Amino acid sequence: MRVDVIETPDLGDRSYVVSDGSCAVVIDPQRDIDRVEALVAALGVPVTMVLETHLHNDYVTGGHALARRSGATYVVAGRDDVAFERCSAHDGDVLSAGSLSVKVIETPGHTDTHLSYVITDHSGDAPAVFSGGSLLYGSVGRTDLLGSERTDELTRKQWHSARRLARALPDEAALYPTHGFGSFCSSGGATGGTGSTIGTERTRNDALTEDDEQRFVDRLVEGLTGYPAYYAHMGALNAQGPDVPDLAPVRDMDPVELASRIHTGEWVVDLRDRVAYAGRHLAGTVSIELGEHFSTYAGWVIPWGAPITLIAASAEDITQGQRQLVRIGIDHLAGQAVGELGALAVTTPTRSYEQATFADVAAAPGAQVLDVRRDDEVREGRIAGSVHVPLHALVERMHDVPRGKVWVHCASGFRASIAASILDRAGHVVVHVDDDFSNAAAAGVHVVA
Repeated sequence: MRVDVIETPDLGDRSYVVSDGSCAVVIDPQRDIDRVEALVAALGVPVTMVLETHLHNDYVTGGHALARRSGATYVVAGRDDVAFERCSAHDGDVLSAGSLSVKVIETPGHTDTHLSYVITDHSGDAPAVFSGGSLLYGSVGRTDLLGSERTDELTRKQWHSARRLARALPDEAALYPTHGFGSFCSSGGATGGTGSTIGTERTRNDALTEDDEQRFVDRLVEGLTGYPAYYAHMGALNAQGPDVPDLAPVRDMDPVELASRIHTGEWVVDLRDRVAYAGRHLAGTVSIELGEHFSTYAGWVIPWGAPITLIAASAEDITQGQRQLVRIGIDHLAGQAVGELGALAVTTPTRSYEQATFADVAAAPGAQVLDVRRDDEVREGRIAGSVHVPLHALVERMHDVPRGKVWVHCASGFRASIAASILDRAGHVVVHVDDDFSNAAAAGVHVVA
């Protein structure tokens, strides 16, 4: 039995391909299934089964489309209300694919109908468990995605599910979660890493080292943070059975149309790095630097369904941005504008704003500081006298932003760059503090608990 990992760092998730030399089983594939198809083609095996651990909240699945294109059996929890035909899986079911045996274990908590899959072959080697958003590396999947009124109940179920998996499997069983590599679907002490086993998790996992259920519940719930707004739309999309995304080249816009869309207030997103953007950008655009966090914050900040145009220096960057966006269900972009900024600025004025470090903040007495980190981060420490508006709430809470020159910071500079561009777009005078918050106190900034 061979396990290949397909990582999606921008969402903090992993998909898996398990093969035995004659066929492949795919677990929790992302929307852009061409990556899976390329891998199984290289392995020289057909996909005969696709497994979903749950109806995902942080991305649009590629499972439905992959199963249809490959003719594979599509396995989804029997208790999920879906609009497509599937192989309904229930606790204790045992499925076969080639020499692989797949045992279904119900592990509710992350969702009501969550499943884990234990896969073995005929070699007698230790099993592998694919735990989705149940047992992660170091912790478990978050339990508040079905509403605050059910969080306590689902957290208790999550604790029992994790412990059920640990009881059912030997120490040497390999653990393969979908979440926990930076995904907002994880919680507690979830970590990354290249691998883990049930034995390792017995010694470090929040759900397995804490024997008091109430203490586990209290600690996990207290540590839950905000999660992206686009999550609200993923479950419904996945229940409908998403098709293969359209990754055809995005329509080109000329400078005149680009200027018109900016003028009407549409979301025109500049993918260039934040230093270049601060130095010079088209007035009225927003900076979301292309990288591992691009889709998460684009989906969090931009209202769902709003037209989006991408600006980049190269067509390759547009293609990468498009791929990240289709993973969260943003399928149809209004257009693209590619090239040097001077060529795009024919009919649109350009702007710039300052960048600074925390040492610059310390050297500016009376500076009005805006903190755009999450609530949980601010509770750990903040700059004395700063105003706190989380990035995801900034558009709705512009009235809370101080008048005059505003120094904007987050934990690393990335979110502050988005916030600074939104404020610049609204006419504020901004300074982007592009620095790690861990440097603030040493730089002479007064940080308070």
